[in-house]
Amino acid sequence: MRDSDSEDWLRLTLVPGIGTVTTLRLLAAFGTPAHVINAGGAALAQHLTPRLCEALRQGPDPDLLARTLAWLAHDENRLITLADPDYPQRLLQIADPPPVLYAKGALADLNVAGLAIVGSRHATPQGIQNAEAFGRDLSQRGWCIVSGLALGIDAAAHRGGLAGSGSTIAVVGTGLDIVYPSRNHALAHEIAASGAILSEYPLGTPGRTGNFPRRNRLISGLSRGVLVVEAALQSGSLITAREAAEQGREVFAIPGSIHSPLAKGCHQLIKQGAKLVESAVDILEELGDAAIGPPRRSSPEPAQPLDAETTALLAVLGYDPIDIDTLTSRAGLTPDRVYAMLLTLELAGQLARLPGGRYQRLA
Repeated sequence: MRDSDSEDWLRLTLVPGIGTVTTLRLLAAFGTPAHVINAGGAALAQHLTPRLCEALRQGPDPDLLARTLAWLAHDENRLITLADPDYPQRLLQIADPPPVLYAKGALADLNVAGLAIVGSRHATPQGIQNAEAFGRDLSQRGWCIVSGLALGIDAAAHRGGLAGSGSTIAVVGTGLDIVYPSRNHALAHEIAASGAILSEYPLGTPGRTGNFPRRNRLISGLSRGVLVVEAALQSGSLITAREAAEQGREVFAIPGSIHSPLAKGCHQLIKQGAKLVESAVDILEELGDAAIGPPRRSSPEPAQPLDAETTALLAVLGYDPIDIDTLTSRAGLTPDRVYAMLLTLELAGQLARLPGGRYQRLA
C-alpha cells in the first residue's frame, strides 16, 4: 500500500469518536478514506452528527499521526487495511471487522488455518502444561495458534505455537508500542520475530479493561475454532467462546476437577454444546489437519521410565491437588520416602508443587 493511502486511512480512523461501525458506514457510503475526508459537509451530515462532522474536519491529533507514520517507516511494522490483500480473510466474515490492523511480524501467518487457545490468567500448573502441549501439537500439524498474550494460558499457548512447525498470532488490546503485561515482553519479541502481533488500537493505547472483551472477537474471528483450557464462570475466555459461537466457529473445552473453580467455565461450555477434548486428536477429528511442515526444532529426548514404587505413588496421587499428609496415608509409606519420590516426579515433569504444601499430577 502506498504511503499516501496509509495516511488517508489513518486520517480517518484516528479521528476521536469515529469508531469501527461509523468507519464502515462511511466507507460503504463514500468508497475510500480519501473520498470520506474530501466529502462536503452536507454529504457527511447525512451520516454523522454535527460533533463528528467537526471532528472529521479537524482531523486526528497531529502528534499521533506523525508518530504513527514514523512507526510505519520501520520495515517490521505494517498497517493492514480492508483494501489490503494481506487483510485476514476470516475477519471479513465477522460482523464488524476492524478497518485497520496494526501489525508486526509475518503477514503470511494471517491467512494460515488458525486455532485459538484461551483461558485463565491465574492458571494451574496442569492448565499451563495443557495449553502448551495442545499449542505445540497443533502447531506441529501446521496450525497457527491464536491467543491474546495474557499471562497464564495465553502465554503458554503462544509458547506451544512457537515450538511447533506452525506459528502463533498474538492479538492484543493495546497499541503495538506497548507490551501488556510487561512480564511478557520477551515473549512478545519472540512472537514478532517468528509469528505476528496484531492490534486494532492506535499507538499509545493503554491496557484499558474495556479493550480486551472487544479484542476477543478478533481472536475467535481469526480462527476456525476456539479451545478453552481453564476458565472461571466469570471469565473473558467465555466471552471469546461466545463470540466464536456467534461467528460460526467451533468451540472446544478441556474438562477438569469438579472441585476446581477454573474448571467450572469449561464445564458450563460443555453443557452448552462445546466439544469435550482430551487431546489434540479430538480437535483434528472435528477440523481436520492443516498443512504439515517440518519441525523447527528436534524432539526432546524420551523420559527415563519410573520405577514400580514411584509409578504406584503417581497412581495414588490422582489428578486433584493433594497435601503430603493425605498422600502419605494413602500410599502407606514414610514421609521421607514420599518426599524423595515426589522430587523424582517433579524433576520428570510429572507433577507440580502448589502453594500451601500441596501437589498436583501433570501427566
